[in-house]
Amino acid sequence: MNDKILVVIGGGAAGFFCAVNAARIHKDLKVILIEKSSHLLSKVKVSGGGRCNVTHACFNISDLIKCYPRGAAFLKKAFHQFDTSATINWFQEREVTLKTEEDGRVFPESNSSQTIINCLLNEANQYGIDIRMNADVVSVEYNQSVETKKARFHIVLRNQKTISSDYLCIASGGFPKKSQYEWIEKLGHSIEFPVPSLFTFNIPNNKITSLMGITVQHVVIKLAGTKLQQNGPILITHWGLSGPVVLKLSAWGAIELAERKYEFEIMVNWLPDFNEHTLKEKFQILRFEIASQKIFNRNPFGLPARLWEYLLMESEVKEETRWADLPAKEQNKLIKILCSHSFFIKGKTTFKEEFVTAGGIQLSEIDPHTMMSRLLPGLFFAGEILNIDGITGGFNFQNAWTTGWIAANHLNEKNTSLES
Repeated sequence: MNDKILVVIGGGAAGFFCAVNAARIHKDLKVILIEKSSHLLSKVKVSGGGRCNVTHACFNISDLIKCYPRGAAFLKKAFHQFDTSATINWFQEREVTLKTEEDGRVFPESNSSQTIINCLLNEANQYGIDIRMNADVVSVEYNQSVETKKARFHIVLRNQKTISSDYLCIASGGFPKKSQYEWIEKLGHSIEFPVPSLFTFNIPNNKITSLMGITVQHVVIKLAGTKLQQNGPILITHWGLSGPVVLKLSAWGAIELAERKYEFEIMVNWLPDFNEHTLKEKFQILRFEIASQKIFNRNPFGLPARLWEYLLMESEVKEETRWADLPAKEQNKLIKILCSHSFFIKGKTTFKEEFVTAGGIQLSEIDPHTMMSRLLPGLFFAGEILNIDGITGGFNFQNAWTTGWIAANHLNEKNTSLES
């Protein structure tokens, strides 16, 4: 017979990980997992193009926390309990073999997110978790019996049904609107205003969009007027710019870009091994070494051919120009564009696979060692509902696994004065 009940709100990575670990560790615990939609683990399914970017092969906690624009100090304490190695071991113990790609991202060897989903569903079945779908939470009430001093949570659903529990873990993910957090605020918790993170940049009516599909493996992007910059691969799309470097910059600049209403200027250095001064020196060498060759036909920097032609046309270099005959005006313009190509961004596009919210439950109100509320004993939080977000590459899933696991492991640390 189950003595106590845990309700987990949210059928995503953090909620599932909390539920399956809690049921495994606490044998006398009844675990109910409720999900507002008709789909479980939806982000797990689409992550990494359907392959599921489980985590990132970063095994040094000091380096790992540098990948979280918000929540780094909080996670530094949490990762000492459950880090990247622990995640990999957890799945491998359940016969899920993981592999690390060159950029550090970790995927199941099967290259299918269904492998991860099946693993978690099998755990849920093995430990008898009661999964309830289409269960949208309207409110949560908390009260303590004067007679028994026993505290209970009462989760009210949209269909007017109520589920009561001894413990509650909220792992419902991030909400795009602050009004969607009202039911949590009524429990006494404060919300850091939510804004989107991990999005791509729109460049309306810019000719570069005609190069959609072109990737450059290493560029540097700076946000004009700030110290914010990132480096990495860039992808040109039919609406603007995307790729890891753009997503990382959007994460680190999430709050500032929201304040600017997503209208801002960026500078792209297509050749980050150079600045304008060193590139000018390189041009002098090239004018001598490949003097007779036409600039359009001879790209010495390894940029994609169509991009090189576009940059030359933007610099007003004539198609027949040879390296030796490149006029100073056009040369200076080309150097400027190669090292500091200015784009005016107007709007963003959600990168659906990696959509993450910056904002959520204020971390000062949560104990990082237990994931328990400092305000209400027995109330836990896990995953993106917290004011924690990482850059792209598996870091947000690592936050989900870590916080879900810690919450599951510390249910018994509820204030004993409230126990029956």
